[in-house]
Amino acid sequence: MTTEFSGNAQAMSLVGFCAVATVTLLLCVMTGPDRDDLDEFYTGYGSLSALRNGLAIAGDYISAATVLGTTGVIALCGYDGVVLALSTALSLMLLMFLLAEPLRNAGRFTMGDALTRRMPGRAVRIAACAVTLAALLPMMLVQLAGTGQLMAFLLGFSGEFLQTGCIIGVGALMISYAAIGGMKGTALIQILKIVMLLGSGAVVAVLILARFDWDPGALFTAAAGNSGVGPAFLASGLQFAGGPSPGLDMISSHLTIVLGGACLPHVTMRMYTASSARQVRRSMSWAVSCVALFVLVITVVGFGATALAGRAAIAQADPRGNTAYLLGSRAAFGAQVSTAETFLFTTVTTALFLTLLASVAGMILACANSLAHDVLTTRGRQTPARREMALARLSALAVGVPAVLLATVVQHHSLQPLVTFSFCLGASAIAPALVYSLFWRRYTRAGLLCTLIGGSLAVLLLMPGTNLVSGSPAAAFPDADVNWFPFTTTGLLSIPFGFLCGWLGTVASGRTGTEEQRRQYEAVEAWILAGAVRKER
Repeated sequence: MTTEFSGNAQAMSLVGFCAVATVTLLLCVMTGPDRDDLDEFYTGYGSLSALRNGLAIAGDYISAATVLGTTGVIALCGYDGVVLALSTALSLMLLMFLLAEPLRNAGRFTMGDALTRRMPGRAVRIAACAVTLAALLPMMLVQLAGTGQLMAFLLGFSGEFLQTGCIIGVGALMISYAAIGGMKGTALIQILKIVMLLGSGAVVAVLILARFDWDPGALFTAAAGNSGVGPAFLASGLQFAGGPSPGLDMISSHLTIVLGGACLPHVTMRMYTASSARQVRRSMSWAVSCVALFVLVITVVGFGATALAGRAAIAQADPRGNTAYLLGSRAAFGAQVSTAETFLFTTVTTALFLTLLASVAGMILACANSLAHDVLTTRGRQTPARREMALARLSALAVGVPAVLLATVVQHHSLQPLVTFSFCLGASAIAPALVYSLFWRRYTRAGLLCTLIGGSLAVLLLMPGTNLVSGSPAAAFPDADVNWFPFTTTGLLSIPFGFLCGWLGTVASGRTGTEEQRRQYEAVEAWILAGAVRKER
């Protein structure tokens, strides 16, 4: 099975990329705020229906790293990849059942608003903004660097200058989305992205199943036979084989994904766009349904890529399997590709391109909103709406430009540690802070700061010692070996440490501090838990 794409497919993909860039930028201009109104810029007035808001949540949640990376793990590791995909869906379900409604009730524009509902203070807002930037900047680097690699792989060029040019050009487009479109503009891009991604992926999955007479068992058997590892492909353990404690490594990785994935700020900010508690429930139901369909699609495409293209060919194209989604889509058409199939493949590649655009735009918007609203405009005096919106747009530039420049520097390194770092930070600092602040009556400001700072420091200290950074051929620094923490993620230690820091900080506040905080929490408990009308500040 060849991994090269025809000239027609490359030409149509380029046309598709240009068309998507033009249409989405036009959408942002048309739907962006037309006056100086903070609610319109930050939340779009909650004007999206439950279905559209749910599609936007799913679009923000399913990043390009999730599409390409998870499909790659399925294609290379079989069963372990399916469990990874299910963990991704479980994370969003956890957000739906535990945090979605309280977040919507407690927050207004940013995570800092939700955390300061019961614990006002500039220190809390600054800490929330710092953690937001630290969690999302690595994800942005991965997506931006992936833009150059995806364009090079699809269009057949290998020059570093062209890849760098793609990163800069696409990065400028993403910054424009966030600065011009605001929440409503980026939401429409997310909706378009998720519809194209799921629609084209579902068609490819159907074509792959048709190649195996609609028998999933035959697909799995063929994938195992073409994997080079036999029955081990359909059993647990292949992904973490070779480590000193594969069982613990698997538990740590999946715990990190379940707790950290849906708590990342660019996902939680969508909770504030719902107009009521009922709408956020319905929106999350649609989002979870979309992610469940996505899991089914990438499972079929991943196994199809291995069955039709071969595990060796996938690993040769990319050691981490990030091209498996494209190779599986290409293999679904067979040797002779018709014009209609070329058009469908173009739709697949365009959907991936749009996924990259939308993912980074949502992250830039979340960072810019937090920087402008939590740090630059909360200095004890009322800031005019016009000035805050200007600061938010400048913040998008201030966040986006360094991200683009850094992406051009790190584009040729293994970036898996950056993705893992973001999820670890979400699970170790953000998740404990949200759970404690929304549900623990005695939780204090000191406990909150200890949670955010302690959980973040634990991840920062442990991450350089993992086997993703050094000690293995696929690591970011394969020639170095400082692998003193023999796991893929830090979650096994950093998640309990984050919760412990919050408890210790609260206990250290003393009985007077905890009792005062309990009274303050009881004053807003109805707002947070009962879905009452949001109290404006």
